[in-house]
Amino acid sequence: MKKDILKNELKKAYLRLLSAIKEAKTDLEIDGVIQRFEFTFELTWKFLKEYLYDQGLICNSPKSCLKEAYKLNLINNEEIWLNMLKDRNLSTHIYDFETSRDIFKRIKELYIFEFEKIINLE
Repeated sequence: MKKDILKNELKKAYLRLLSAIKEAKTDLEIDGVIQRFEFTFELTWKFLKEYLYDQGLICNSPKSCLKEAYKLNLINNEEIWLNMLKDRNLSTHIYDFETSRDIFKRIKELYIFEFEKIINLE
């Protein structure tokens, strides 16, 4: 049940992130994309945690959940997901204009497609 609720919220967050990416032109809008990315990432790892729990696996951190998801082929590019975790941590704890724009570029060109794959899990 909790997994279904998380997946539903994840879908909504993904759609809001996708919309923000398409419209982001100003610094404020780009910063908004990064904030939505952080939120979407949080929902994703928590969804994976519940998904894995249903498979009999327990993970208690984003990194451990990503590693388990990779082992089960729920994600097919562990490096991208670990970089996504790194970017989430960077964007949450430090603010540097150039770094934020690099993260925005990765969200737009890589990460959004990875979130879509998770949403399509059955």
